[in-house]
Amino acid sequence: MQFGLTDEQLATTPLSFAPDLFRGKVVLVSGAGTGIGKAIAAQFGRLGATVVLCGRKVEKLEATARLLRSLGAEAFVHALSIRDAAEVERLMDEVFTRYGRLDVLVNNAGGQFPQAAIDFSVKGWNAVVDTNLNGSWYMMQAAARHWRDAEQTGSVVNIVAVVWRGMPGVAHTCAARAGVIYLSKTLAIEWAPLGIRINCVAPGIIATEGMNVYPDEARRDMPGTNLVKRFGTATDIADAVTYLAGPTGSFITGEVLVVDGGNQVWGDQWTIPRPPWFAGAGETS
Repeated sequence: MQFGLTDEQLATTPLSFAPDLFRGKVVLVSGAGTGIGKAIAAQFGRLGATVVLCGRKVEKLEATARLLRSLGAEAFVHALSIRDAAEVERLMDEVFTRYGRLDVLVNNAGGQFPQAAIDFSVKGWNAVVDTNLNGSWYMMQAAARHWRDAEQTGSVVNIVAVVWRGMPGVAHTCAARAGVIYLSKTLAIEWAPLGIRINCVAPGIIATEGMNVYPDEARRDMPGTNLVKRFGTATDIADAVTYLAGPTGSFITGEVLVVDGGNQVWGDQWTIPRPPWFAGAGETS
């Protein structure tokens, strides 16, 4: 099957929201060069927003920017590593200097690799946690400080994962994303007096380029792990983000919207082959 949507698909998929819903708004999307982030950016652009695109690979960000401009949207590219708090601060300074505002922050940047937890290296563990947890925190704190100082309000949507039953094979991202979820709930309380809403979207298996890091066996079996029996699409996640970020989500904060085809209530969580010793584990005679 196709993992990832083409530019034509991103430009023509029917919208579920009014086409001018974010007219005059500024939206910052991290990890906007590929996959879910690119779909989120494209959707906000089609809904009238000015979209700031950030991530590590400038050539991929520029490709997203070209797509947005072809749709009539304004796009601004700023390459950085969200692991670097100073770089994140410079990004926020530039956004507020250039536009005078930021309405929505979407923390989508992140990454992981499938591996048995017992084999994680220190470097591998730290890389995932530093990006997925620390990077998200740097972005949220920098945005909140600018909103506070400018006496503006804003909305944050963090892309996380379905962590409640564990994620065998990607324990590092499970730990980091769980941290983001409960950080978001805490900040939703602390920052409510500032008029800042913070929510999360937890995707299940989504057909993006990111699926290529998983073995063939895992990709073959994944559609059987949810009740809908298929992969979701990046636009499914873009719709969820739009719902939470816009006026439709104005009475929602501190929540997690799970978009997983029912996996969390029923399906298998394994993303790597089970080790031989797992067979029969937990069974009693």
